[in-house]
Amino acid sequence: MSKFQIDIDFSKTDLASLETEEDFQREAKTLLPKVLVKLGESVGEKTWEELQLKLQGAGGKLKSSPSEKRRFIQETGRTYQRNASNRERQELEDYIVEQLRQHKQ
Repeated sequence: MSKFQIDIDFSKTDLASLETEEDFQREAKTLLPKVLVKLGESVGEKTWEELQLKLQGAGGKLKSSPSEKRRFIQETGRTYQRNASNRERQELEDYIVEQLRQHKQ
């Protein structure tokens, strides 16, 4: 599942304790909310950049305030977390399990 390009923070994960499929699934469920926000934020950042380019091309005023950009990105991340479909959640959870397995090796 290479459609996700996101760095997952495994620093608080005890990889050595992951032995069974249930262990991996449980850890993925624990990490899922933060990963959803992070994925949403990366989408928000791309969207912000595209909007700025469109505004610039249309002769509009650029909203390039760092605090405005950060607020937009954070809100996009939270919105994505709240509104992700069950299918998206399951695919992302599967991706997290795959990443956990790779990091454990």
